[in-house]
Amino acid sequence: MSSTPSCADSVNPGRKCSARRRRHWAAWLAIGLVCLSQFPAAAAQEMPNHPLSIKLSEGLTAGPQAWTSPEGLSSTIEIMLLLTVLSMAPAILLMTTCFVRLIVVLSLLRQAIGTQTLPPSQVITAIAMFITLAIMTPVWTQVYQQAIVPYTAKQISLEQAWTAGVAPVRKFMSMQIERTHNGDDVWLFMSYLPKQAKPKSYEEVPLTALLPAFMLSELKTSFLIGFEIYLPFMIIDMVVSSVLVAMGMLMLPPTTISLPLKLLLFVLVNGWHLVVGMLMQSFERFS
Repeated sequence: MSSTPSCADSVNPGRKCSARRRRHWAAWLAIGLVCLSQFPAAAAQEMPNHPLSIKLSEGLTAGPQAWTSPEGLSSTIEIMLLLTVLSMAPAILLMTTCFVRLIVVLSLLRQAIGTQTLPPSQVITAIAMFITLAIMTPVWTQVYQQAIVPYTAKQISLEQAWTAGVAPVRKFMSMQIERTHNGDDVWLFMSYLPKQAKPKSYEEVPLTALLPAFMLSELKTSFLIGFEIYLPFMIIDMVVSSVLVAMGMLMLPPTTISLPLKLLLFVLVNGWHLVVGMLMQSFERFS
């Protein structure tokens, strides 16, 4: 009686054993896939079927005809104006403060000394921003207390909050214009506005004229301060150049000698303290 040949009795025992193992694992894999396919069906029977849906607003699903209608166009314009104001907010925030005067004067000081990249622009900008924060803190505190706090407490409307918040900034700008005697800049821009009653005070001047007038006043004042700072350094350059020419040293650049002298003079007189103190004193103190 003959028995069934085993893997060891066959001609190619390794190949037949490997084929048998593959069939064995394939059978187990098929059983596992069948079990997995039955699990989602059982779970679906236990859980209610809630299809995923995204609800869009009626304005987005209405179509181009509704977008170009008077009602849709008004909302579109409001969104565009809102995005424009948000993108221009940093520039508006800087242009209504003392930042312009500070950054211009500090940049002219760096050029007057002769160090083209020292201090770096990032350092000058940081100094100007922190000085701006120190000077504008009373203004922003008053804006916060008079406009933001009552509006968040729902005590005043948005229009009332805007009026109350603009008043301290308007007062600050008008004080600086009067301090520098640049009131003519206001009338320059007022002449290009539509005909209206002559304002009796800065509170009646529209912001469309007050803002550019304030910026123009700040630029004029900063250039005057920069000229005063430039003058002593220019005298040092002229003296050094005259001495080098008198000594016959025409091939030696004057900046090689004048730059260390200007740095030494600036350090001895505590120049940074004097310049920053003069800048802060040039602003009318807000109260």
